[in-house]
Amino acid sequence: MIDHSTIERIFDAAQIVDVVSEFVSLKRRGVNYLGLCPFHNEKTPSFTVSPAKGIFKCFGCGKGGNAVNFIMEHEHLSYPEALRWLAKKYHIEIEEKEVSPEELQKQNERESMLVVTQYAARQFAENLFHGHEGMALGLSYFRERGFGDAVLHKFEVGYCNERRDDFTKKAIAAGYKSEYLVMSGLTIDREGYLFDRFAGRIMFPIHSLSGQVLGFGGRIIKSDPKAAKYVNTPETEIYHKSRIVYGIFQARQAIIKEDRCYLVEGYTDVLSMHESGIENVVASSGTALTQDQIRLIKRFTPNITMLYDGDPAGIKASLRGTDMVLEEGMNVRIVMLPEGEDPDSYSKKVSDEEFKRYLKENETDFIRFKTRLLIDEAQGDPVRRANLVREVVRSIAVIPDQITRTVYVKECSTQLGMPEEVVLDEVMKLRKQPSFRDRNAWPGQEGAADGRTGTGAGTGSGIWGDQQGVGANGSRTTAARQRKPEETSYYSEREILRLLIRYGAEVLTRYTDRETGTETITTVADYIITEIKEDDLRFENELFTSMFEEITFTVEQGLAPGDKQFVHHPNPAVSTLVVDMLTEKDTLSLIWGKHGAYVETEEMKLKEIVPDAVLKFKGDKIKIMQKEIRKAMIEAAGDDGKISELQEQYRAMTTLQKKISAGLGGRLII
Repeated sequence: MIDHSTIERIFDAAQIVDVVSEFVSLKRRGVNYLGLCPFHNEKTPSFTVSPAKGIFKCFGCGKGGNAVNFIMEHEHLSYPEALRWLAKKYHIEIEEKEVSPEELQKQNERESMLVVTQYAARQFAENLFHGHEGMALGLSYFRERGFGDAVLHKFEVGYCNERRDDFTKKAIAAGYKSEYLVMSGLTIDREGYLFDRFAGRIMFPIHSLSGQVLGFGGRIIKSDPKAAKYVNTPETEIYHKSRIVYGIFQARQAIIKEDRCYLVEGYTDVLSMHESGIENVVASSGTALTQDQIRLIKRFTPNITMLYDGDPAGIKASLRGTDMVLEEGMNVRIVMLPEGEDPDSYSKKVSDEEFKRYLKENETDFIRFKTRLLIDEAQGDPVRRANLVREVVRSIAVIPDQITRTVYVKECSTQLGMPEEVVLDEVMKLRKQPSFRDRNAWPGQEGAADGRTGTGAGTGSGIWGDQQGVGANGSRTTAARQRKPEETSYYSEREILRLLIRYGAEVLTRYTDRETGTETITTVADYIITEIKEDDLRFENELFTSMFEEITFTVEQGLAPGDKQFVHHPNPAVSTLVVDMLTEKDTLSLIWGKHGAYVETEEMKLKEIVPDAVLKFKGDKIKIMQKEIRKAMIEAAGDDGKISELQEQYRAMTTLQKKISAGLGGRLII
């Protein structure tokens, strides 16, 4: 792990203008710099870089952050990878923190396995292009199928010689330890006898995003009914089949450029499409599509087109994969190839232009595809037609975005000839089911940049005493975890943090004791923290909770919270969120000030804004409690004593709600 002091040196050295200028042409505009956003197509520059604050912000697409965030987003790197990228740029030596012997051993094993797999890829490629057996069997196989050398070199395709221990003996002779050959899945150890896992197979190296060889897929050439057609590297420390997408290393730039990813089934499908000039294509490596694979693709584009063979197996595979992609909030289209064809075979039958034209003309959004397919199956059978409706409705229900769901509901009702209200009602019924909410808990992604991962409301006494939201069995409900921001205290929690970060050190009130002359100053941070802690309130959002605790600790140490503390925060989700907070446009235009009009800035109105924000925060907590109590009352039906107790709690909540509403100037909390 990178030492904390080294991270600080990287942040100190990484000048935002210097970093961004490597990728974006910037022009000075006042104290800031302006350019065309690299993350979306725009004609009028809206991408702003602030050297004073050390941040960037695009007011077109909304992306923002510090220098590390920029490199992560632009180069599609993880946080540690982005730090190393910047360290290399500024010639900063990475100092790793001391690790335990066990961690060190694991790290060494991983690095050794990567060295072994890289050697194996080179050896297999050497066999294919220069070895007698590889050229006679492997290379001739690719020549017969119309693959040129360029695409074979691009994907580092190779051949493992047929003699059972040929590769293993060569690797050991070259100085590679047998234990790492076995650990990486290249060699099988059977009671002391070592032999090659992939003997007699053409080899497809599987790369990471950074180009490291993690594992292999091997296809047999000779006809052998007892042998599997394809053999993959088993699960290892470096190779996790469910998290890897074949071809992503070679395709990522094309995916970003085209803002679309084609998904196919096999290795040769990927190679064939590259031969046809379509480079934004990846494969699921012959496995059922997983959520980890979908999320990896989503890092580069939200648009995915799934290509499947024109046979029943391919059709069913497309249906299985579609719902998973929709769950991740991606835009899904389907292309079914002519019957009996796959991307590899069909691309060989037609010209490159014809192939591209076929893909473009035969793309279908998932709802039309699924509905048409299932309608054909359910001809004249009312029961099967009813099941068809349920199938389509379930697919619509998993979509996280409400607007997209609404559009598909309308489309579905048209396709099926059913009232829109009926389809919508079925969708809502599904989404309200506890089992469905648990599986599709909002927002459905871990570590979202805006930090909206819910953690449930806190407990304790406070403005509502000991009256917690309780279920019929006496346990605290967790429904808040499943709610969207507009249904929880997300926005009021975010506003509290914004005020703390932006104005925490600002003086809110001054009080002078007439007898002693002692002056007591209350800052914004003092006021907010005291109000929240005295009422024993908790943030629902996990990210917000950690940020509030960090601010509280800073204040308790006698220090002032500030934006720089969070702009350069080691957690990218925090730094991105804070940049958004700091770059939000004021509601009042300073143009009026230039014309002599008196304009109140937000700083001038803190005495009004801060107490109102705290009251709104408390009001939202009460709303959540009321909803939970109402739910508990339904669950406690028949238990008069329990219902009476819950009614008393609800009345207490209502009284508090009225008090808070009055404090907000009579504005109702709805």
